[in-house]
Amino acid sequence: MATLRENIRGSNGYKWWILGLIMLGTFMAVLDVTVVNVGLPAIMSSFRIGISTAEWVVTAYMITMTIMLPSAGWFADRLGNKRIYILGLALFTLGSWLCGRATSDLFLIASRAVQGFGSGIIQALGLAIVTREFRPEQRGLALGLWGMAAAASISFGPLLGGYLVDAYSWHKIFDVNVPVGLVAILLSVFIQKEWKTAVKHPFDWKGFAAIVLFMPLLIYALARGNSPMNHLGWRAPEVIVCFVVGIAALAFFVFTELRNPAPLLQLRLLGERNFGISMAILTLFSIGMLGGTYLLPLYMQRGLGYTALMAGSVFLPVGLIQGVLSAFSGFLTRYVKPLIPVAAGVLLLAWSFWMASRFTLHTTHHHILFVLYVRGLGMGLAFAPLSYFSLRNLTQGEMAAAAGISNSIRQLAGSVGIAVLTAVLSARTAFHAAHETALSPQTYVEGITDALGVVVWITLAALLPFLWLLHRARRTPQK
Repeated sequence: MATLRENIRGSNGYKWWILGLIMLGTFMAVLDVTVVNVGLPAIMSSFRIGISTAEWVVTAYMITMTIMLPSAGWFADRLGNKRIYILGLALFTLGSWLCGRATSDLFLIASRAVQGFGSGIIQALGLAIVTREFRPEQRGLALGLWGMAAAASISFGPLLGGYLVDAYSWHKIFDVNVPVGLVAILLSVFIQKEWKTAVKHPFDWKGFAAIVLFMPLLIYALARGNSPMNHLGWRAPEVIVCFVVGIAALAFFVFTELRNPAPLLQLRLLGERNFGISMAILTLFSIGMLGGTYLLPLYMQRGLGYTALMAGSVFLPVGLIQGVLSAFSGFLTRYVKPLIPVAAGVLLLAWSFWMASRFTLHTTHHHILFVLYVRGLGMGLAFAPLSYFSLRNLTQGEMAAAAGISNSIRQLAGSVGIAVLTAVLSARTAFHAAHETALSPQTYVEGITDALGVVVWITLAALLPFLWLLHRARRTPQK
């Protein structure tokens, strides 16, 4: 076995072994962002919890993942990339096993947080490892293949989750990760070489503490404000305190990151026009995209009575359309300004959410599919040109820091979006229930469609940076 390992490590194919290993870890980590959405109604029924509690099954994972995305690199440089990557796989696998054994909602949420820590490490180090192993002329292909693993998990996650929930139970959407995680750990131990760099700067504990405070407190305040167990609503002292402390922590995070010579996130990059505008667009785009992905399975399962498999299957074509169109839109940037397909993608996504906000108990399956196809077209048109535009003026040395900011913003926006939309859903469902004599599924669907109506305006707000660009262009004198 030792000889086999040395032969693999010394061969020209070593980097492809590593790429396969990283793709396996990335597939699992990204899969658990989407796979839970179709299992959420079953989890709510199993533990007899409402949507305000159930949202934490999703957001706990995204919060801890976001915390680790900018932090994992420092620990890897100090302690070794292989060692920390294996730690990420181990935490993810352990968290998955614990989720499958959960007997209460609090235990499940805590286990999802453990999963998220591992996922953040896996995704953060995956890019660094692939970039190191491949020469610049091969790096584009390698990163493209690595990105395919993430795209495949987004496409197949809801379908796989739906099958496991219907054929077995919701526990299996977590149990399925355990054998895959163990194989990934063994392969990493056997194949991967260790490497680390001499870290000359201290860890940014101030920034880390600020983001650890900010995210959970803000999400808790948004969830608690509309909880049926909270009779004071948004005026409750704990809600007000969490909002105040969370916003103060965010302000402190921005302040300390701009002053720190070695911050967790290089927020100074947001001062570069293209990158800053792209991140503003991405923030609003991600709220709509991830928020809509969260709401639609609830509508189909709890409103229309779809099985988990039926609800998950409708997302498969969306991922395929997005993947194909992403390649086309990336090619299109050779001939048109990149923000043109981005704007078209934002408009298509907003249109898809507007049509979804008109869903009823009698909406046909074909109409739902059409709406999701439009959504896939919008996302496919927008992502590749937006990435190209955001990085166009950055140096090679700034690319890794830019990727860290982009990943963190996307997950943070998704977490906040889910919390905000859950608050809207709960409030509007209660409103319709108090003012109508309709059956419960009807009022629930009306609550969901009201929340999707909010998504329309959030998505359209992503066009505001375009208007700012046009305004600047008009004010710039012609030479």
